[in-house]
Amino acid sequence: MQDLGIDILLKGTNFVRLLEGLWTALQISLISVLISIPLGILLGVIMTWKNIFVKIITRVYLEIVRIMPQLVLLFLVFFGSTKVFGIDMSGETAAIIVFSFWGVAEMGDLVRGAIISIPKHQYESSAALGMTESQTFLHIIIPQTLRRLLPLSINLITRMIKTTSLVMMIGVVEVVKVAQQIIEANRMTSPKIAFTLYGMVLLLYFIACWPISLLARYLEKKWS
Repeated sequence: MQDLGIDILLKGTNFVRLLEGLWTALQISLISVLISIPLGILLGVIMTWKNIFVKIITRVYLEIVRIMPQLVLLFLVFFGSTKVFGIDMSGETAAIIVFSFWGVAEMGDLVRGAIISIPKHQYESSAALGMTESQTFLHIIIPQTLRRLLPLSINLITRMIKTTSLVMMIGVVEVVKVAQQIIEANRMTSPKIAFTLYGMVLLLYFIACWPISLLARYLEKKWS
């Protein structure tokens, strides 16, 4: 057990530092989600418009997010904005910008798909009842869209939490970065500690994401 470095994991504030690193990752992902959901819903509605210019702009935005790796976007925002525009930006701020940029696009596409999946007879039935387009959208389309959307948006949250491991590359001290610091500080006395530390990081991410995944699965079964 000592060879695996479990004693070092429990030594001093090492485990507390790991938890603090996890909390940093969760904060970045949760703030990004809070920004992404309302803006993504708005974008999803806009993406259903039939205006050709709107379709081109939203499609280009969505394709940029899908094609460009998040790590490249992090480097572009954090290092690029600092060098080109002289902006003094923290790694956490850069991470929130990138994750929000990604999350809005993903959420918008989910909303668009949910809206266009509503059968046309729903619109026709509401029109036959004398409802206006805004009333139809507010009372008929939006409730059904949210019901279809919620499990998918919860899965997006788990993806964001897991992807926060990339922010260590721009100097953010999150859970993976803390693990690396502990490994580096003890690599001479405990060369096998990497197995224990990264195993603990995996467990912490699992504990953070598993309940969210269970909630998404529950909602999918309940509303299917």
